Amino acid sequence: MTWTTAIGWFFTGYALLTGIFLLLENRRPQATLAWMLLFLTLPGIGLVVYMLFGRGRKAFSKRRELLMQDLEGKAHPLLEPILERQDAEISRLEGHRASRRKLMMLVRRNSRSGLSRRNRVQIQQDAAVFYPSLIEDMKAARHSIHLQYFIWASDPFTEILKRILTEKARAGVRVRLLYDPIGSRAHLSRGYIQELRAAGAEIAPTSPPYQFHTISYRNHRKITVIDGSIGYTGGMNIGQEHLDGGKGFDAWRDTQVRIEGEGAVLLQAVFMVDWYNAVRENLFSADDFPPQATEPAEGEVPVQILTSGPDSQWAAIRQLYFTMIVTAQRHVYLQSPYFILDASLAEALSAAALSGVDVKVMLTARPSGDPVPGWAGNTFVLDVLNAGVKVFLYEKGYLHAKTISVDSEVCSIGSANIDIRSFSINYEINAVLYSKRLAKELEEAFHQDLAHCTEFDPGEYRKRGAAIRFRDSIARLFSPLL
Repeated sequence: MTWTTAIGWFFTGYALLTGIFLLLENRRPQATLAWMLLFLTLPGIGLVVYMLFGRGRKAFSKRRELLMQDLEGKAHPLLEPILERQDAEISRLEGHRASRRKLMMLVRRNSRSGLSRRNRVQIQQDAAVFYPSLIEDMKAARHSIHLQYFIWASDPFTEILKRILTEKARAGVRVRLLYDPIGSRAHLSRGYIQELRAAGAEIAPTSPPYQFHTISYRNHRKITVIDGSIGYTGGMNIGQEHLDGGKGFDAWRDTQVRIEGEGAVLLQAVFMVDWYNAVRENLFSADDFPPQATEPAEGEVPVQILTSGPDSQWAAIRQLYFTMIVTAQRHVYLQSPYFILDASLAEALSAAALSGVDVKVMLTARPSGDPVPGWAGNTFVLDVLNAGVKVFLYEKGYLHAKTISVDSEVCSIGSANIDIRSFSINYEINAVLYSKRLAKELEEAFHQDLAHCTEFDPGEYRKRGAAIRFRDSIARLFSPLL
């Protein structure tokens, strides 16, 4: 057998094995054919790209899945006061609007998220509001401070937080911090970590920093839980750039939500699952799930906390956005730094606009870092503009908020961008708020932001030239990986 014949047989076997493997995954035909093409044209590179970005839920170890299920079993007795009221709470709230039940049941089933009712909720626009509130709550902590962020930086602002956390840890408060090792790589110093650990704080990355098969599957969640009763989530990380705009920007526009009550208990459960998966320490105990008020209070807000990740059975946050958009009757307002759509969301936005719903999308005008997602996003903007969606580019600073509000009835604030990475590859978290007051408040902020926007002009975009449009179309090919 000649070496050329041997190579031919090897390549044939490689094509058959990889083709059978991809077929058995039962993906969408377009995705299967795209991966086959990549495997055949770039054999070595194709396998690497698949390992980094292409694996679905089935590829994650059964051992990890069983461990998570075991933790859910241990958490159930602690969350029982919330879970046992689910049917009654959903039926009660259904009376306000029939579509609410549909959304609540979706979140309950696709993310196993209980509907928490007894909450005091505050939307916090920008770090100038969020950070002082966070500091005040941290200083008042008596039992535990749990923190989880995609980016935690070492800078003048976080030096203030380090002093507070150090004092609290030395006073006996249990301080635990999770950070994403890739997201924080260029921001968090080893010395900063060592100083906190020396004071008694526990700090860990959400995954091994350079474990090849998980290096692209990032934990993008932002969570704070104080004493098991006060929680924060949203788009903001922890760093000076949120206050001063960072490199290249005069300001940083973002949104966070503060939840006091049962919603914080649900955030606590999410943190504890992620802590266990990071360090294999089970934190679930009654001490970390304090009793909540048993009687409803005036102004309380129903909240659901939903999570998604590459090992989730359902693309929960994508399904949330899809359902909110297609059930809208009057308007949909969206904010995100990125705009990379799959077919389902593109159709949902287009169908809503074509049916007469006022659909407005706000994106950042300039990227912070990698410009490629913005290039690809231009092509998706053109797709939905033809259906009547209005797209605005925020010019005052870097828009990093991830929000959606529908019909002044319900809204969501979280860590998930409008892109395929957030919906399919990253671990994300969103809070769904069933409150007319908060939905209107979020929409008022949206309209204030419009004063600092320019509307996307397809005519102006086409005048940029064929080379720019071709660049953006090439970037679109890589949109599932961005």
